[in-house]
Amino acid sequence: MGSAQLQDSKAADECFKKADYKCAEAGYASLADKERIGKLKAQYYNNLGTSQRRLGNRQQAFASYQNALKADPNILETYINLSSMHAQWGNKQNALDFAAKGLLLDSENAELFLTRAKVYEDLKKNDLAEKDYQYLISIAPENLIARTNYATFKMNSGKLDAALKDYNTLISEKPESLLYNNRAAVYLAMKKHKEATADVDRAIKLDPKFSLSYVTKARIQFETNRATDACINLEKALKTGFEKYLINDLLKKCEVK
Repeated sequence: MGSAQLQDSKAADECFKKADYKCAEAGYASLADKERIGKLKAQYYNNLGTSQRRLGNRQQAFASYQNALKADPNILETYINLSSMHAQWGNKQNALDFAAKGLLLDSENAELFLTRAKVYEDLKKNDLAEKDYQYLISIAPENLIARTNYATFKMNSGKLDAALKDYNTLISEKPESLLYNNRAAVYLAMKKHKEATADVDRAIKLDPKFSLSYVTKARIQFETNRATDACINLEKALKTGFEKYLINDLLKKCEVK
């Protein structure tokens, strides 16, 4: 890599670190276009795709990740990105296929196991989802994301007591906003509104910018006949970055009849 190219690469990385994704996008696009070494070209296309993803340009991100795959089919990050993109917005089977290919490169990759487990959940293949969560936790017991997702899986499967037990353990190890929010969701499913409210208030106090907590609080308030307060919290969720389409069902309750 020449000195000028190295400077351009550092400049693009700096833009990305500062969350200036338009600047990063321009930098990585130029680098990817000029690069001739497959491995480096793939790296730039991956970074370009992630910049575009952060900007909300999904189709462009998909295209960039596909270009990374063409540049070098042996880059693990490409399979992680494509599997994740398809899991969120694309074809679930494609998400599984890319995860499987990525796991051939790294058979214990946590990100791929987490993505695949979530896809299995979405496809109602709960036995396969549970198998992935259990395997990942067996090889990486310190992985809090895996343990958190598994606890949420238990909640969604109706195993509320097991989920609550897991969250109690997780919170004792690391009392952070996400965990309090998720335990609040378990309490809400149990119709324990007082405990749910206490937990979601802790979550908001710990991190006022964590948008999901406002959604959880709104759900509690709708169930306890406090619709006006619930709608205020939905507005807070949107202002702190929560995607509107994910709560359209709740927002409809706030429309003036």
